[in-house]
Parts: sequence; C-alpha cells; structure tokens
Amino acid sequence: MAKCEVCGNDYGMTFEVHAQGAVHVFDCFSCAIHRMAPVCEHCKVSIIGQGVEAENQWYCGAHCAREAGKAGIVDRV
Repeated sequence: MAKCEVCGNDYGMTFEVHAQGAVHVFDCFSCAIHRMAPVCEHCKVSIIGQGVEAENQWYCGAHCAREAGKAGIVDRV
C-alpha cells in the first residue's frame, strides 16, 4: 500500500500522477486537485477546468483575468 502525499491515508487503491518529471501519489481526486491544480491569480479558486493563461499567470476564466487588468482575454467556447 502507498500513502497519499496530501492526507497521509495509507490506502490500497492509491494512484500515481506523473507530471513534469515527478511522481505524485494520491488516494482520491480531491487530494490530487488540492496538490496539482493551479490557483486563480484573482479569486484564488483551484482551476480544475481549462482556465485561461495571460502573461504567465493563470485565471479560472476570462472574467477574473479582466478583473486583474488583462486586456483582450475571452473564454474559449
């Protein structure tokens, strides 16, 4: 069994996420999101959808990017 790197749960059905040369172990998607998801620069929510990137910063959507002063940002449809 392996331990979740977020909550420490020693669980027989953990899973691995391989990202940017590192291996992460989680027991649930909630812990994976907590550790791996980028955070909106404006409202601080975890971005679990597509989000938008502007000037190397991540936002949950175009609205937050515009509120942070980024011009010309639109949501992808």
